[in-house]
Amino acid sequence: MASEEGERSGKRSKARLRVMVLGVGAFTQGVLRILKEDGAEVCTYLTRDYAHYPPSLEGPTYLREVYPNPCRLIEEKRIDLVIPMSIDWALEPWAVELVGSGVPILSPTGEGMKLERERDYARRLCRQFRIPFPKAYVARNRLEAEEILRTNPRPFVIKNPLCSPTSPIHTIVCETVEDTRAWLEKIDYAEGVFLQEYMGRREIGHIAFVSGGEIFSLVTNQEYKRAFDGNMGIVAGAPLGGIVEQDPEDKYGLARHLLRPLLPWFRQVGYHGPVQVTAALRDGRWHVLEYNIRLGVTSGPMILRMLQNPLEVVWDVANDRRPTPQFHPDRRFGCSLTLAGYGYPYVRIVGPSLPVRVEGELTCDAWWNEVGLNATGQLVATGHRIVDVVALAPTLEEAIRIAYENIRKIRCLASYYRTDIGKSLWPPGSE
Repeated sequence: MASEEGERSGKRSKARLRVMVLGVGAFTQGVLRILKEDGAEVCTYLTRDYAHYPPSLEGPTYLREVYPNPCRLIEEKRIDLVIPMSIDWALEPWAVELVGSGVPILSPTGEGMKLERERDYARRLCRQFRIPFPKAYVARNRLEAEEILRTNPRPFVIKNPLCSPTSPIHTIVCETVEDTRAWLEKIDYAEGVFLQEYMGRREIGHIAFVSGGEIFSLVTNQEYKRAFDGNMGIVAGAPLGGIVEQDPEDKYGLARHLLRPLLPWFRQVGYHGPVQVTAALRDGRWHVLEYNIRLGVTSGPMILRMLQNPLEVVWDVANDRRPTPQFHPDRRFGCSLTLAGYGYPYVRIVGPSLPVRVEGELTCDAWWNEVGLNATGQLVATGHRIVDVVALAPTLEEAIRIAYENIRKIRCLASYYRTDIGKSLWPPGSE
C-alpha cells in the first residue's frame, strides 16, 4: 500500500493522520468529531444501511454498495488508521487483505478476536487462568439445552455462541428456572445456544487498552441495558444510558482480578486494542460475564472526550506501542442518555418519519443516531434510536444534571429516555 516513509512505523505526525472509521450512527459520529478536533482528517466507510446522516456531518462518507472492498478506497485515500465500530469487519471477504495491508487497525486481530467473538473461548481462557466465570454450557439444539437445564436447574442468561449484531439469539436474561425453560422453547438454534448462569444484577464494566505487551486501565463504567426506568423491560439492543468514571489506577480492582491474569495470553497472541470486561459481584467476588474488544457504544466517545490526547493514544495503541493517556482533570465522570423513538425497544414496530426539534442551545455533546433530513431540510427520525446526549464533569452529580438538562431540549413525538440513570447500579457492586 502506498504511504510516506515512516507512516506505518508510527512516525507520522498526528496532525496529518487520515482516519477512516468503519460504522454508522452516534458512536461513529462521536469518534469522528473528537479525533477531528484533535487534528485528524476523518472519513467513514458506512457498514450498514441506516444512520448515515450523523457521520456525514463530520466528513466524507463512502457506501459499501459503491465500494464493496474498502481496501481499494483505503489505498486511494492514503488512510493511516482504521477504527472499526463492530467486530463484524473481520468476517468480511476483504478482512485478510486489510490486515495484510499493514494499515494500523484499532482492534485486535486473529486469535485475539475470539475473546469476544466466541463465548466459550472466553470461558476456557478464564478457566485456564483461574478467573471466576459463571457455570456455562454450549448446546447444539433444544433437546440438549433442555437436558442441561434439567440436570442443572438454575436460571441462565441465554446468548448466541458466536457474538455478532446479526446473531439469531440476542441476550435474554432469565432470573428463574421457569423463565429459562420458557425461552428455550422459543429461541432460534441455528448456531446453537450458550447458557451462562445468571449471577444477579450487580454488574459493572472496566475498559482498558492493551498495547506494547501491557494493560492500561482507562475507566470503570456502567451500562443501563434495560429499556425502562427501574431497570425494567427487556434488555435493549444497545444501552439506554451509561456512566463512566476515570479509573487509570483500577480503584475497584476489576483489571487486577479479571484482565491482568490474561496478560500472558495477550502477549502470546499479540493482542493490541481496546478490551472491556463486564463482571458481576457474587459472594464477594467479581465474576466475568463477557469480554468485548471495542471501546463500547455508550463509553467510547466519553473515554475519548476524557483524554487530552485521544488521537495520540489511539495511534499508539493501533501501532502496538505503550500509550501515555493524559486525562482532563475536570472530566472525571461522564453520563450518557439515549433518546429512544417510536416503538423502541420493540424494533418491529415502525413509526413514520417524525420531526425532531432542538429547543434551545445544547451545552454538551449530542451524537445523532437514526435521523436524517427530509425533502424540506427538516431533521426527522428514521429509526428507533434518535440521539445520545453525553455530558462530562468533575463530579457524577454534575454530569448527570447536565445530560438531563440537555436531553429535555430535544423533542420527537412518542420518544422517551430513562429518567433514573445513576440512581441504581452505581457505585460498582450496587443493585
